[in-house]
Formats: sequence, structure tokens, C-alpha cells
Amino acid sequence: QVQLVESGGGLVQPGGSLGLSCTVSGKFFSIATLGWYRQAPENQRELVATITRDGSTNYDDSVKGRFTISRDNSENTMYLQMNSLKPEDTAVYYCKAVYSDVAFGMARFYEAWGQGTQVTVSS
Repeated sequence: QVQLVESGGGLVQPGGSLGLSCTVSGKFFSIATLGWYRQAPENQRELVATITRDGSTNYDDSVKGRFTISRDNSENTMYLQMNSLKPEDTAVYYCKAVYSDVAFGMARFYEAWGQGTQVTVSS
């Protein structure tokens, strides 16, 4: 069983900054891709950013230049630094991990989600 725990959400004024973290724990062989997603009320969950194990990143156009995703493989932790926040960034932010486990000599990949953390950008 793999668990993801997010932290760092909260209320911030427009133009402000906030940092999120996500720690992965449990039984796994390796964590491949980590990602942040968000879901605003009455909207579908959407991709914010992803990062591979070797550090390659991908961002949604709406956050490019404002958000920075990073990870610490030794701590199984991922971060999202959010700057120049806008009201439209308000959402529940979820982290997702794609991880592998090995059984009977075979590697299989799975995904797991965190419980979400609320980010509210408002004056």
C-alpha cells in the first residue's frame, strides 16, 4: 500500500506565493513520475505539472513561469512552488505518483493519489 500526503495549502492574496509538498510512503520499488493536479469547483481535474525521476518537467501553459515543480528522490518528496498566484489558481491540489513494484521478477507500474489540499487565492 502506497500513501501520498500533501501539505502546504492555504489562503493567499493575489500575487502572493505558496509552497506545497507531497511525501510518498509505503511499499514500492521505485517512483517514476510525480505530478500535481488541481480541481476547481464544477471543473474536471486538470494537470498542473509533472516531473520524472531524472528531473524532466512539464507544465500546463497556465502556470508556466509562475510555478516550479521539484522532487527529492532521497526523501520521496515532491514540491510545488507557486508564485504570482491568481484567483483562478484556486482549487484543491492533488499529487499523483506513478510507481513500480516487483513481484516474481516482474516489474509492474501503479498509480496513487493524495487526499488533496485546498489552495485559495483571494483578497
